[in-house]
Amino acid sequence: MNFRRMENILYYLNVRNYYDMNREKVIVRTSLIGIIANIFLAFFKAFIGLISNSIAIVLDAVNNLSDVLSSVITIVGTKLAGKSPDKEHPYGHGRAEYLTSMVISLIILYAGFAAFIEAGKKIIHPVTPDYNIVSILIIIVAVIVKIALGLYVDKIGFKVNSSSLKNSAKDALLDAVISFSTVVAAMIFVTFHISLEAWLALIISIVIFKSGIEMLKNTLDQILGRRVDRDLSIAIKNTVNSYDDIFGAYDLNLSDYGPDIYVGSINIEIPDTMTASEIDKLTRQISKKVYEKHNVILSAIGIYSVNTQDKNAIKMREKINKIIHKYPTVLQIHGFYINQKEKEISFDIIIDFSDRKREETLKNLHDKIQKEYPDYKINITLDFDISD
Repeated sequence: MNFRRMENILYYLNVRNYYDMNREKVIVRTSLIGIIANIFLAFFKAFIGLISNSIAIVLDAVNNLSDVLSSVITIVGTKLAGKSPDKEHPYGHGRAEYLTSMVISLIILYAGFAAFIEAGKKIIHPVTPDYNIVSILIIIVAVIVKIALGLYVDKIGFKVNSSSLKNSAKDALLDAVISFSTVVAAMIFVTFHISLEAWLALIISIVIFKSGIEMLKNTLDQILGRRVDRDLSIAIKNTVNSYDDIFGAYDLNLSDYGPDIYVGSINIEIPDTMTASEIDKLTRQISKKVYEKHNVILSAIGIYSVNTQDKNAIKMREKINKIIHKYPTVLQIHGFYINQKEKEISFDIIIDFSDRKREETLKNLHDKIQKEYPDYKINITLDFDISD
């Protein structure tokens, strides 16, 4: 990465500071609302659960306390993620949010496991619950509060693209379902005198555990690095291809350094007649436009030179394209260039991940082209299908 590109990255990251500061305030405020609501709900649910001998309601109250801890962790993670870039972390600290999301997922997993153990104990040693109308009404109110809280947090989470808030929202809506199920169990007991407490608690624990696994998987995917979002990839390439001097945009590679912080690279095909100053001007324009339209920092723009003057090279390209298209797993060819002086044919291909014998396909392709053009050296680079 050259010095100018690094300067651009630091500049763009600094431009984001105002947005990040406001985003942090929104997440902290939303988390504080969640903390207050969950403490309130946990107190009343625990009180009702204890006086009515309802293990399901007590576990629901404990689940609310885990939500309080999740909100606290979200605040801590947001504060860490909001720290400005420094020498050790030039791309900022945005990925700290993914770590806090993982911690929240682990807390939910633990809550589900603990609930499963408690439910098992109550199945072996059942306790008859003692409900009344007042307690049922309070739990109904709790369901309404949780639904409202979940929808609110989910809306804010998507607005500021916070995985921690999105996880908290899912957990809140799940709590609403759990609380509603305790109301149904209570009404069944009051009406038919059939206690479903322990079995309901067992189902609740499984649902909580499953939710924790899904959240953890999603967070790990973010940490490991996922394929570039299809819509974003296509939008960026369309923006790059909008310039008259560009024949194609390929190999878009993005790394995220926290929510909405993307740094990446792309390769472009341009005429072999362009000068260095024209290329420099073009790449600067592309970097600026992509950041303004898509909030993506291009740290590097690679150049593929395309033969535009040599008619023989153009015919050779068309013929080689026909050979390549006979292979169904070859998704794309790009960066095609013929050096007539050195007698070299160079290009990149992308082979579908479904082809378990990519190296063999590459060799067969190479051999066929080499047979067609024995006087040329064939240089084929195998690219990966990393973006649409």
